[in-house]
Amino acid sequence: MANIVFNIAKGRVTELYSRVKGNDPANSAFILVPIETAGLEADSVLIDADTLTALLAGTTNEQTTMGRKVLTDADLAVVPAPDDTNNWYELSLPTVTWALATGNPISKIAVCYDADTTGGTDANIVPLTMFDFVQTPSGGDIQMTGGAFYRAA
Repeated sequence: MANIVFNIAKGRVTELYSRVKGNDPANSAFILVPIETAGLEADSVLIDADTLTALLAGTTNEQTTMGRKVLTDADLAVVPAPDDTNNWYELSLPTVTWALATGNPISKIAVCYDADTTGGTDANIVPLTMFDFVQTPSGGDIQMTGGAFYRAA
């Protein structure tokens, strides 16, 4: 579950998930960005980032050796109905594997929205949520088990 929902994404995560799942626009996707442990700023600072560029502008670093994972409509589960019993709306991510992962240790995964994966820059990518995911790459596979990453209550 998300440790933070970025201010820019509050009230929009479900909408953007639905857009990716609906392939609207055609090249839209969720981008999973591993965030290094070294230099990681406090959630209270990062929550204000409106773009991936802004998220990485301070001392917070992307772990580029592992690389980003792109999730398209084919990767995402069907958009669920609201859970009227528990009075929330919950979205999940699939299980993702970084094969033969190396590089610096990570502490978090940022889940971002890219409206057009064929063009643009990090300035066009919107951070949605970020959650703890502490790993030390050692050349083996790192698997992020699928499950809820966002809940609107």
